[in-house]
Amino acid sequence: MIGRRIRTAGSVFAAGLWLATANPAEAQVGAFIDSLFGHKEEPAPQPEAAPAPAPAKKAAPKKDAAKDAKAGAKSAKAAEKADHKAPESKVAAVGAPAAVAPGEPADAATLLAQANAYFNGINTLTGNFMQIGADGRRIGGKLTLAKPGRLRFDYDQPSPLEVVADGTSVAVRDRKLNTQDLYFIAQTPLKFLLREKIDLARDLTVTDVANDPSGVRISLEDRATLGGTSKIQLFFDADLKTLSQWRITDPQGYITTVTLSNLQRGKSVDGSLFFINYGRAEDKAMQQQIQQSQQ
Repeated sequence: MIGRRIRTAGSVFAAGLWLATANPAEAQVGAFIDSLFGHKEEPAPQPEAAPAPAPAKKAAPKKDAAKDAKAGAKSAKAAEKADHKAPESKVAAVGAPAAVAPGEPADAATLLAQANAYFNGINTLTGNFMQIGADGRRIGGKLTLAKPGRLRFDYDQPSPLEVVADGTSVAVRDRKLNTQDLYFIAQTPLKFLLREKIDLARDLTVTDVANDPSGVRISLEDRATLGGTSKIQLFFDADLKTLSQWRITDPQGYITTVTLSNLQRGKSVDGSLFFINYGRAEDKAMQQQIQQSQQ
């Protein structure tokens, strides 16, 4: 039976310490988990205090009231004109119009549309991955995806861990200890892989779109992840037909890079790979059924 544990901030930190003292492979899995859910050894930065209000100015003499009213009317008209022009600057990157070069909004918008088409055209995805931690250490494994919401990372030996998403939760399992820790999918920055339909500019914040001979890079921010804002960079080939890499910077600045290879789209996958045992009677029955089918 798989033990069920709900991770809190303290338990994530404790697990991180255990992984760091275990072996390099397990430490790197811990770094990946932290990139998904955020490091907890430091609190999220607090917003800067608002500046003290400026002293109130004395009322202007009555003879200047007409001038002030006229100036205010001009400012209102200028603001109204600016509002009418604003949508044009948001075509390429909603929420971050300045990130795209002023002369190339159409190109950036086209690249975002192609990236959306790539993700929304995926039904299943299988392949290999190589995870590179902030310290440069590497560990590989297999990736299996079935949309919507189902995802699995199987790490190569000697790591005993696997990460499984079933559409509702994400379970981090330790096959050696026979335990699992549960998170909500909404707490992870991997929405671009898990949602059935996604619009990168609508669901996340686009901060940069770059196109050069080596490929296309799309930079995003996800403010809904556990622990604060995560920064995500997606790397595609020049034609946006293959996702080759993603890079996640967690709220504390730790960077984890995942490089993909041998990707296959549309391949049939076994739905039981994404099963999570929550300890309910029906889960135990399903667990037994899966184990019997594998014998």
